[in-house]
Amino acid sequence: MKSKFLRLTILIFSVLLFLTHVAAAQSSHLGNLNQEFNLSGAHSQQTQYFMMESKLITYALDGKRLGTDIYRLHLKCVPAKLAKKDGDEYTCSRFTVQQGEAAEAAIPAMANWTYVFKGTDQDEKGQVLGIDHGKFENLVDASGKALPIDKMYHVYNAFIDFHAFCNVFAEPTTAGSGIQNLKKIGQKIVHVAAFSEPPVNLGNNIAAGSSFKNGEITLEFKGVSLVNGKPCALLEYDSGESSFKMTIKPMPELEVRTIGSSHYFGDIYKDLATQWVQKVTMTELVVSETILPMPPNKINGVIERNIVIRNVGEDEFSAKLK
Repeated sequence: MKSKFLRLTILIFSVLLFLTHVAAAQSSHLGNLNQEFNLSGAHSQQTQYFMMESKLITYALDGKRLGTDIYRLHLKCVPAKLAKKDGDEYTCSRFTVQQGEAAEAAIPAMANWTYVFKGTDQDEKGQVLGIDHGKFENLVDASGKALPIDKMYHVYNAFIDFHAFCNVFAEPTTAGSGIQNLKKIGQKIVHVAAFSEPPVNLGNNIAAGSSFKNGEITLEFKGVSLVNGKPCALLEYDSGESSFKMTIKPMPELEVRTIGSSHYFGDIYKDLATQWVQKVTMTELVVSETILPMPPNKINGVIERNIVIRNVGEDEFSAKLK
């Protein structure tokens, strides 16, 4: 009887000791998650390789999928100090467009295009993020076939999207609220880019006055995750109720106006050690109305856009270029 009581006592003591260790471990773990994080440090000085895929799905008003276009961007980044430039040096190694069921086609004008990214403001020409509009006029694919105006715009917009997520949202702002204000998990801010209205005019085809108006953009520090084997801050962004207006001139005497609403949201994974973005996801829902100068006079559209940006190794990056 005594031996049974002794065994029971030892068992209870062991269980209590185990639970004490578990509670201590959990407390220590939660203590680490409760710490302040630095999400706005300087980048490490290693060359980065990014692969970006944008899917644009068009729907009929009855919900039927009408088609999917896929835009693929391969972008190499040499940090400013390493490149000995006044900004990070980016090289578009390859850009392809896959329209519907057609084969993927390269855009020769984009191949090996190098530019220096100096910041998140408009340049002296009023170009958003300093991206040169001239590179995106009269684009043709590898077979010499001209890209429609809307496809040309989406090629341009891929670069805008990339820098918006990887620089505007994921790097500190010089004025107003930005990632530098997020120091603890659970914090959420209204980003300085909220309610901004950048122009979307592009060359001679998309007229001045065309713009995209952001809603109340929020940025939230949701937690810590693991991407590419690296501990990353997990950030969620949300555009709020956004809208746009665009005037396209396919010919000098022809004007087509489009208005619509947009809601985009997604996650950014930022390496806590190197301060480089490791992954971005985005979903955008777009509803629009296009006004034509001839019958049917109005066309309504519903589009879903999905983007994934991955920071990859040089070997994977190079393999995709072959």
